Amino acid sequence: MSASTLQALVFNIRYKSKGIISIELRPASPQVLFPLAEAGAHLDLHLANGLVRSYSLTNPGAEQSYVIAVLHDPKSRGGSRFIHEQLRVGQFVEISAPRNHFRLDETAAQSVLVAGGIGITPIYAMLQRMRELAMPAELIYCARSREDAAYVRDLEALKLGYAQLSVHYHFDAEQGAPADLQKLLEGRFVETHFYCCGPASMMAAFEQACETLGAVHVHLERFAATAAQSPETEGYFVELKRSGKKIQVSAGSSLLDAMLHAGLKPDFSCREGVCGSCETKVLSGEVDHRDQILTKQEKAANKSMMICVSGCTAGSSLVLDA
Repeated sequence: MSASTLQALVFNIRYKSKGIISIELRPASPQVLFPLAEAGAHLDLHLANGLVRSYSLTNPGAEQSYVIAVLHDPKSRGGSRFIHEQLRVGQFVEISAPRNHFRLDETAAQSVLVAGGIGITPIYAMLQRMRELAMPAELIYCARSREDAAYVRDLEALKLGYAQLSVHYHFDAEQGAPADLQKLLEGRFVETHFYCCGPASMMAAFEQACETLGAVHVHLERFAATAAQSPETEGYFVELKRSGKKIQVSAGSSLLDAMLHAGLKPDFSCREGVCGSCETKVLSGEVDHRDQILTKQEKAANKSMMICVSGCTAGSSLVLDA
């Protein structure tokens, strides 16, 4: 579903914790070159069953190697189940180049990183980069139980020689209740950067805590959209500058589907506004932003949009660099 993919070899699969495996991908041939990945980046995995799923990278800056971790979700729609049951060392898979909508601010004087369950994957990548830069970091890692928590041994190893890192573990089974994020996050100064990746319930609690505490720098990475998106109630027109086309998006349709129907081949993956693969530059017009990626400031700037879920505000039209 992407205009350009890379062919990768499943080089290694490791058990990380109950229901979680890590998968190392390497170029399928010497002609395939992997772009370097930043901390917080993710890639799309194109599976043999036709599904495309996004996973965070855990080894930023590595040459010719991408490592992801996958939870065998009991509510799987076919992606994680296929990976755990069918993917094997030696197989070839198509992947996208890494994308990053969860960037680490490397200039921050104080950073607090919150991970829930498998949400540790981009956070662990950030911590590795922060150790390289000797940045102070605080990690709050929450999971249902110690057995469910992946990368604990890796984190303990990371702490060696990283005096600026403090780690707080919260396991519901041991504490008898989920973590009180507001209590854990309070007391930081106003310029602190807060990061979170985890299940929807934790993300909601994290956002509420940050809002209550008046946090200014809040960074989120979601697994899926928080709610179903309502279809457009009115149609609108879109001018595609590079393609030289003008298309109409009918009421109830998405801009992505209208572009595909017009014969265009935009990149896309999740169709939920969480992966960022369909991000498109906006030249003019007012966007009805419905994605889960762009910050409030980025949405207000109106410079780009996710065409799979976002549309046009009533009574307006759009001009896109597409």
